[in-house]
Amino acid sequence: MNAGGDHEALLTQVRTWIEDDPDPASVDELRELLAYAEGGGVEESERDAALAGLADRFSGPLTFGTAGLRGRLGAGPHRMNRAVVIRAAAGLAAFLRESLRGAAPTVAIGYDARYGSQAFAQDTAEVVAGAGGRALLLPGALPTPVLAFAVRYLRADAGVMVTASHNPPDDNGYKVYLGGRVVTGSGEGAQIVPPADAEIAAHIAAVASVASVPRAAEDAEPTGGTIEVLGEDLTTAYLTRAASLTGAEVSDRARAGLRIVLTPMHGVGGALAHEVLQTAGFGDVRLVREQADPDPDFPTVAFPNPEEPGALDLALAAARAGDADLVLANDPDADRCSVAVPDPGTEGGWRQLTGDEVGALLGEQAARLAVGGQAAGPHRRRERGSRSLNRTGAVSGWCDLGPVAVLRPDPQGGRRPLSPVERPVVPRWRVRARREGSPVARAVPPGCSHVPTSPGAHAHSNAGSSRRRC
Repeated sequence: MNAGGDHEALLTQVRTWIEDDPDPASVDELRELLAYAEGGGVEESERDAALAGLADRFSGPLTFGTAGLRGRLGAGPHRMNRAVVIRAAAGLAAFLRESLRGAAPTVAIGYDARYGSQAFAQDTAEVVAGAGGRALLLPGALPTPVLAFAVRYLRADAGVMVTASHNPPDDNGYKVYLGGRVVTGSGEGAQIVPPADAEIAAHIAAVASVASVPRAAEDAEPTGGTIEVLGEDLTTAYLTRAASLTGAEVSDRARAGLRIVLTPMHGVGGALAHEVLQTAGFGDVRLVREQADPDPDFPTVAFPNPEEPGALDLALAAARAGDADLVLANDPDADRCSVAVPDPGTEGGWRQLTGDEVGALLGEQAARLAVGGQAAGPHRRRERGSRSLNRTGAVSGWCDLGPVAVLRPDPQGGRRPLSPVERPVVPRWRVRARREGSPVARAVPPGCSHVPTSPGAHAHSNAGSSRRRC
């Protein structure tokens, strides 16, 4: 086909999409580009730019995978917008119906403070209800770990979190979690893994049009679908569970005396993280003022990832000014954490821990949870960790990451508590539970956070366990 034919096929595709797009802002964006691309009284360079912009927006659908959807905000199938989200929600609802053999699904839905997040969450809730399901909307912009927790706590069959995590301001995304009657055991409340991602993607591709997706109140009524906005009791349950994870070996005096600087990086984690720490007994927690409130533009950082060079500059300056002991930084949806500690041998007096070092700390904690004990002394930790875990059969695939520095409050209340750990045993990235119900310890990619599960809430919950989400 010649260039003219290619262009006409593209413009026909754009016109068809416009007719099916429910968002006036997206329609206006495409109509403006279409007017330039059609070449009526415009410069050739303007026409070429409009054609290139449309070609990019219609270069194919956003790929749905284990991380869900993620892309730049804008109109067209290769952008994040309401039409794409409605199609994704319809595909997810169809997948859940199929998995549940026609039963109505329950879906928890959360969102962050990025541009478009609340509207995308509302669209998802309407699609779930239109399909006859029960949509449970979180009570406001909240961290991703709260949504993951909600899937288990509420026995939801799935969870959707509208967020682009630590991506640039112009992006948004759509994470999917499974649970309830679809996934049970150790995979409940986790992000999707193969083959679920491909199965959901196939259902999304099968959606004929946005107009064909039931999502109005009149569509939900005959199918019994409902939308419920959850109350603050969910965040209270998360707060209580998260705050309870602090080890009993750390004294109240040590917790109260630890000076912490916390930054949510303009995201939604600041208020809740601060409250969790306070509830856990860490009384001296100072938020970085310039980054404390949600702001979708992330104005003080070039890239809102706490591991990026320069992202912690404001937090480290506050730590030095306040003689702090610890810096904690979350990414905008608070499922990623970076840690910095005092180090007199480093320029500026502070050192950011690597992902392997944070992973070693989380691995050590998970190992202690798996054997039901407290931390062993440094000279015993390797032997106890490996032999005890092999004996209980909790996990497989352990590896040795070498010596790291562990931040541990002095039980007697001392400050700047750095102590060496000799060759801690931590698990490989992918570990397999050998026994159903065993807490699974994992090494983590850089910055991933701990998410508390909800023991005692349901018969299948693992008491005392916690799991990583990315």
